[in-house]
Amino acid sequence: MTASQHMVRANGLRFRTLVDGPPRGDMCILLHGFPEGAESWSRQLTALADAGCLAVAPDLRGYGLTDAPEGVESYGIDHLVDDVAGLIKAFGRDTAHVAGHDWGAIVAWFFAARHPDMIRSLTALSVGHPAALAAASREDADQQERSRYIQLFLMEGKAERVLAEDDYRRLRAMFVDAVPKPVVDGFARSLSRPGRLSAALNYYRANLSAGGGAWERLANTGPIKVGTALLWGDQDPALGRRGAESTGRYVEAEFELVVLEGAGHWLQFERPADVSRSLTAAATH
Repeated sequence: MTASQHMVRANGLRFRTLVDGPPRGDMCILLHGFPEGAESWSRQLTALADAGCLAVAPDLRGYGLTDAPEGVESYGIDHLVDDVAGLIKAFGRDTAHVAGHDWGAIVAWFFAARHPDMIRSLTALSVGHPAALAAASREDADQQERSRYIQLFLMEGKAERVLAEDDYRRLRAMFVDAVPKPVVDGFARSLSRPGRLSAALNYYRANLSAGGGAWERLANTGPIKVGTALLWGDQDPALGRRGAESTGRYVEAEFELVVLEGAGHWLQFERPADVSRSLTAAATH
């Protein structure tokens, strides 16, 4: 099967989505992170479709061909969670399996806590439960060091200048050699459109805090009451071991921590088979 592109309306916005799989299959929604787009899930869309699922990967608000509302406040976690609920309903569903990477994982955690009636399973990549991450950013020197980049991202104007200079050299460097260059080029072109880099950075500005406890504003996520898997690469430069290993205490259901040894942050590209295996297992369990 080959993913097709669809524009759908949800929560007052137009979302560009990549869709693959049988229309009547169980829905799986895949939420990307910074600074990516729906294409980050290309391998997993195919795997889920082959397993009989309807797989949907949207460009999140502010990204790709999806609408980008103005203002930092438009990217607060409440709006992001409502987007997911709206997307599920836009495909005529009441429930879905939900997976997310990076910021998509944070949105997925919140969605699972707030809409337990709409989620059938949760698969988080790289980012543990926000309360676990908040505790780590408050108490763990290793996580504090890993989160230092956030201070730049919170600086309106300066962050845009630094990340955009020299044809987005620093932004491209974030992907190291883990993501194919044509994919990185596509992400960079998308973020070079007027206002789009600011929209992506507004995820940080609307939800995180300056100082050592950057993640503290996301600490009150609530417990998770659906079967959950966390996939974490032990070479991830941004997310440390403590947040991953303490996540289980916030899940009041079946929980699995999958440590991918030698993997970094871009797990859909670095370990596509492992990610696809976890997603299809959750969706067909």
